[in-house]
Amino acid sequence: MDNIVASNTATIENRTFDEIAAGDSASIVRTLTAADIELFAVVSGDINPSHLDSVYAKTDLFHRVVAHGMWGGGLISAVLGTKLPGPGTIYLSQSLRFLAPIGIGDTITTTVTAREKQVERHQITFDCRCVNQAGHEVITGVAEVRAPVEKLRQARMEPPDVQLARHRRFHDLLALATGKTPVPVAVAYPCDALSLSAVVEVADLGLVVPILVGPAAIIRAAAVEANVDIGPFCLIDEPDAEAAALGAVALVRAGEAALLMKGSLHTDVLMHAVVAAATGLRTERRLSHVFLMDVPSYPRPLLITDAAINIAPTLEEKRDIVQNAIDLAHVMGIATPHVAILAAVETVNPAMRSTLDAAALCKMADRGQITGGLVDGPLAFDNAVSADAAREKGISSLVAGYADILVVPDLEAGNMLAKQLSFLAGADAAGVVVGARVPIILTSRADSARTRIASCAVAVLMARANPAHLQAA
Repeated sequence: MDNIVASNTATIENRTFDEIAAGDSASIVRTLTAADIELFAVVSGDINPSHLDSVYAKTDLFHRVVAHGMWGGGLISAVLGTKLPGPGTIYLSQSLRFLAPIGIGDTITTTVTAREKQVERHQITFDCRCVNQAGHEVITGVAEVRAPVEKLRQARMEPPDVQLARHRRFHDLLALATGKTPVPVAVAYPCDALSLSAVVEVADLGLVVPILVGPAAIIRAAAVEANVDIGPFCLIDEPDAEAAALGAVALVRAGEAALLMKGSLHTDVLMHAVVAAATGLRTERRLSHVFLMDVPSYPRPLLITDAAINIAPTLEEKRDIVQNAIDLAHVMGIATPHVAILAAVETVNPAMRSTLDAAALCKMADRGQITGGLVDGPLAFDNAVSADAAREKGISSLVAGYADILVVPDLEAGNMLAKQLSFLAGADAAGVVVGARVPIILTSRADSARTRIASCAVAVLMARANPAHLQAA
């Protein structure tokens, strides 16, 4: 006997213990999506990056079986709880075998079939089976439930439309930057499909008006490869990467561009043109790089500096690095950023230069040499971002546990910190170079579309906060 409750009715009705016979079955059909796995991770607390990475990479067989198989196991519970027996069912035990991986886009038919009844306890044993669209078994097993003895009928409740707010802060940045006059940007040497696509991408969003600088024939070939239209953009022919960098910088100096963007040339080539004494874009400030980290588990945007430009900055250079980051935070709408000067410990130790620099920077802030933010340090990473950790160590500070800006001791520490947050905490890392005449967008081949757009969005916000360049452009 095959009894399957229809899934499109306005109500759901259970099958009581007495109404179920051996051989009765029910099924549901679901297709696995990336959103399903992300939501499952949030609900279960299983945020192992290996599990979540496999959602997109689809290469890790073990983790696909574990993480996605557990999603399949949840479908069995759904059939038992909503169809057979349905409302009033009490789950007692489950034994499953994961036979094959479930991938994104797989359509799974989940069926439970009554095998055996125990009258004295109103228990029923069900055979469980999940089959993919190719007819291959991916999960088999057995479940035991206590079936309801009273008839229940209730309105079918559709699940809410739930969307993760992951990386919402980058979307907020984009919202602040769009809807206004696009900013002219000089793009140095966009000579491959990836870098040129990134330029067109942000131009299509209305953020920038690109001026492409580099070998015209190579740029046009890259446009064909990327299948993008560069016809509306100004194209300035320069023979090689060095000439393109110098040409792009010259456009900024002439007031024809209010932003500078790296194409497919090496960062050192572009920065050499930027820091040239007579023809570059230096100001009285030290140039520095700021990572804008969107960390899903942290309640606010997190700025990390400097992890890309200054290898081992002096105290004077750190003062500029701190001030640059504070100014950027203001542009992002953080009125009084909390600045944590990081070290390995939270006490001043004469043997550790990072703690001495931290103490000096705090006093510089007290004396007005650093303005616009609350500065404290030395702070270890844990008590900079965790109020609980700060309390446990007896640290009394307005910054500890609430940092908006993390100032690292040197480039190595900053690079490792940013990459750890990206690869172990699921963070996105946009970035911009500040302290020059205009913001400089340093894109990377490893950047996602989201981080490229966020980098451009914050650079556009900075350019608009400096109207002198926009008026000249």
